[in-house]
Amino acid sequence: MGALSPASRRRPLPSPAAADDGDQLHFCSTCAFSDACLSQGYDKSALMDLHVLVEHVGPFREGEHIFREGDEFNAIAAVRAGTVKTYVLDAAGHEQVLGFHLPGEIIGLNAISQSRYPCNAVALDTVMLCRFSFPKMAMLATRMPGLQAQLFRLLSEDIGKASLLAGDFTADERMAAFLVALSRRFARRGFSSTRLHLTMTRTDIANYLRLAPETVSRVLKRLQDDGLVRVDRRELEVLDMARIEALALNVLRH
Repeated sequence: MGALSPASRRRPLPSPAAADDGDQLHFCSTCAFSDACLSQGYDKSALMDLHVLVEHVGPFREGEHIFREGDEFNAIAAVRAGTVKTYVLDAAGHEQVLGFHLPGEIIGLNAISQSRYPCNAVALDTVMLCRFSFPKMAMLATRMPGLQAQLFRLLSEDIGKASLLAGDFTADERMAAFLVALSRRFARRGFSSTRLHLTMTRTDIANYLRLAPETVSRVLKRLQDDGLVRVDRRELEVLDMARIEALALNVLRH
């Protein structure tokens, strides 16, 4: 992945995604590691060891791959802008969506054990990344308990997302859990928790939830008819979060 050109840095980024790049003392607003560093009393000026590891890369256009299954692993990447879809292909060549990664979230964590990426990552819109050398970051983490704890937390979250929808849940429960989880992830990054821009297609959502695309459309229409959400193409507004959360409870407690 190459460094950004001056021209590409000037291109506007889609919303919700554009990160505040910070300055000499402050981290990017979506930095996945800023809390861990700041809690240890480090800002950018005191943390050159970490800052020099960071490479801003992109933009990746819609449909462009960031890495492919089997590629050699030597870095993890934090999404600065846009949405990244991860997926694998089964023996018959059919796509299986593993997840969607938003600004501030990490891709590549599941490659650590095998030293190769076990899945594909593709941009769903214009994506910008911060790329971290993992060997150097792991070495730095041994000197920074907060950073090490953050890496463990991110690994745990990654495992949790993979198992979220593994149970025997109804289509309505799966969709509600997807919307609640998406809402909470947007909120953690300072975006609206009720007005969600769905960069992923209905087909991708259905694939991720292990449902048929027509089932996803029917569920969204039912939720809209019941006054829980308002849907306008890829814009979705949650109107009754309490009822959505109640519907998602069986999924989210697992």
